[in-house]
Amino acid sequence: MNSFKDFGIKPMTKAFEGDKIKIDRILNKNIIVEDFKIENSKYEKGNGKCLYIQIAVDNNKRIVFTGSISLMEMIQQVDKDKFPFQTVIIKENERFQFT
Repeated sequence: MNSFKDFGIKPMTKAFEGDKIKIDRILNKNIIVEDFKIENSKYEKGNGKCLYIQIAVDNNKRIVFTGSISLMEMIQQVDKDKFPFQTVIIKENERFQFT
């Protein structure tokens, strides 16, 4: 009988670690962005996508979910070999931005 562990199959997507935190709680704070993914959103706002960001804030791992198009556009321009990086998320003219 085969054992599944012998197949060497690993999950195709990795799970993020930590509790969810609202973006408002990390505004204007130094954070470390460790990874991200963009998936279809269950809400119809914006572009229909949701940005999941794996962050570290105050030495704790957290996950931020947002539909912010500006953050999606900005984070996709960062080369994967530049992760992790330090930043501050600000809200300017009703839009979130990395600084």
